[in-house]
Amino acid sequence: MLNMLNIKKLLLVLLAITVTSCSEDFLETKPTDAISAADALATAENMALILNGMHRTLFAQSQTILPGDTGDSARSGEHYWVPMGDNISGGIIHSANANNLGWRDEMQWQNHTLETDITVTVLWYHRYNIIANANSIINTIEGGSLTLDARLKEILGQAYTYRAYAYLSLVQHFAKGYLIGNPSTDPGVPLLFSTSAPYTSAPRSTVQDIYNQIFLDLDDAIAAFDGATDRGDDKSQLNVNTAHGLKARAALNTGKWETAAREAVLAREGYPIMDEADWKSGFNTVDLPEVIWGSVVLDTETTFFRSYFYLMSNTFNGSQVRNNPKIADRRLIDAAPDTDYRKDMFLIDAPNSNNSAANNMGGWDNNTNPLYTTEEEFEAEIDRLANEWGWTSAHNTHPYMHVKMRQKTPGGILPDDIIYMRSSEMYLIEAEAMAMMDDIPGAQAALAPLGNERDSAFDVTVFNTKESMMEQIKFQRRLELWGEGFGYTDKIRWDEGIDHAADGGSGASAVLYQDGYQQDKPSVNDDWIFKIPQAEIDANPNLSPSDQNP
Repeated sequence: MLNMLNIKKLLLVLLAITVTSCSEDFLETKPTDAISAADALATAENMALILNGMHRTLFAQSQTILPGDTGDSARSGEHYWVPMGDNISGGIIHSANANNLGWRDEMQWQNHTLETDITVTVLWYHRYNIIANANSIINTIEGGSLTLDARLKEILGQAYTYRAYAYLSLVQHFAKGYLIGNPSTDPGVPLLFSTSAPYTSAPRSTVQDIYNQIFLDLDDAIAAFDGATDRGDDKSQLNVNTAHGLKARAALNTGKWETAAREAVLAREGYPIMDEADWKSGFNTVDLPEVIWGSVVLDTETTFFRSYFYLMSNTFNGSQVRNNPKIADRRLIDAAPDTDYRKDMFLIDAPNSNNSAANNMGGWDNNTNPLYTTEEEFEAEIDRLANEWGWTSAHNTHPYMHVKMRQKTPGGILPDDIIYMRSSEMYLIEAEAMAMMDDIPGAQAALAPLGNERDSAFDVTVFNTKESMMEQIKFQRRLELWGEGFGYTDKIRWDEGIDHAADGGSGASAVLYQDGYQQDKPSVNDDWIFKIPQAEIDANPNLSPSDQNP
C-alpha cells in the first residue's frame, strides 16, 4: 500500500499538471517540490501513483485535494456524496434538528438549488479533477510512447473507468434525467479532454453527447482490462467488473434495457450474494463477498467527523448522530414481511428518547408505544439497545431507527470503508431491465436469487405482470440499497416526486423538512437538477449566465 507521504507528494504533483476549471487562477500555483508532468507520466508505476491519488480523492477532505476555493473541509468525497443521494430524496429521515456539515440543509433542498453553495461547487470540481487526472493517463498511454503491457493496460482501464464514472455523476446531477427529458437537446456538462494549458473545455454538450462519451469510455475500459494485470484483493482499485457495473447503470439510465441486463450479469460474476450474517454485519468493509468496488478508508485521513458513518450511522459517537438518529421511511419498513431478515436492521419499536425529537413525541411523558407501560420499562429498553448495538448512553433512540450501517467499533469515531457497488444492485438492474422489456419470466429469474436469500417466504411468481413486477423491484431496491445513495437517481429514472405525507406518512416532520417534505416529480420540477457553480460560470469562457440550470 502506498504510504501517506507519497500520496501527499503525488497530489502536489497533480495540482501542477491537472486542472479542475478553465480559470487561469487554478493554474498559477506550482509546488516547489513537484516533479515534472513528464516524469509523473513516464512509467507505469508513476501513473499508478496518480491512480492511487485519484482513489484518495474519493475519501479525503476536499480542501486537501482541490486547489483554490474549490475544496472545503465539510465535504470529504464519497463520505458525503454517497449518502447525499438518499438524504435529498427523503430515504434517510432526520428525526431531530441537527445541521452538522450542512446535512439538514441538504434534506431541506437548500444546498443543491443554490449556485454558490459548497455542495454544488465541490461536487463539480471533484468530478472534473478526476476527469483531468484520467485524461493525463489516457492521453499519455494512447499517445503510444510506452509499451502497452499488462500493467499499463490495467492502469489505462482504470483511467477510462474513472472518467466514465465522473461524467456519469456529473450528467446525473447537473442535467435533466435522460428518460424524462430530450437528451439530444437538453444541455449536459462540458467535455474536457486536455491535459495541458489552457485546459479549455468544450461548452455544455448535450445529455446525449455525455452519455455517448460514457459508453465509449467504458467500452475502451473493458477492452483495456482484457489481458491486464489483476487488482487482487484490493477493491479500491477499479477492475473490469466495475466497468461493466457502471455500464449497466448508464444503460439503465438511458433505457438501453438489453445492455443494462447483459452488463449487470457480467458485473456480478465472482461476487456472490451475501448471506444473512454478512448483510447484518454493518456494511463497514469492502471485504464483504458481494462488494465489487469501494474505498478502503485510511484513518490518517482524519475524516472522522466528516465520514459516511458520521452522517448516517446511528452508532457513531458524534453530535449529528447522538442528537439526530436517522430513521427509515416507516411505510417502507412496514411493507417488509417479517420473514425478510433485512427488516431486523430497523428498530421499529425503539423508544423515542429524545425530548427534542421533531415529531414532538420524545421522552417518557409523550410515550405512545404500548410495549412500555412504565417509565422503568421505557428506560430499560433504551439501555438494552445501547448495550446490544454499542452506542453510548448519550445517544438518543427513535422508532424506525436503523442499525444497517455500523462501524467496526460501534460507539467510536473511526470512519471505516465506503461501499460503492455490490452484486445485489446488479441483480436488481437486470430485473428492472427485463421487466421494462416486458420479459416477466426473465425479470422473475433475475430477482429470485436476491429475494429468496433475503426473505424465507419470497415467491417471485406472484409478480406476474409488468406493473406488479416493477413495484416489487422498486420495493426491493429501496430496502436492499437503503442508505447506499441510490434514492436520488432512482427517483429521477422513475420520475417520482417526494411526498412524506402520503399513505400515512413517512415519519418525517413537515416543520423540519421544509421544501424537502414534498417535491413534484422530476419531469416537471427543475429543482431536481443541481445548479452549476457560479465560480465556473464566472471563470469558464465557454459558459455564460444563460448556461445556468433553471
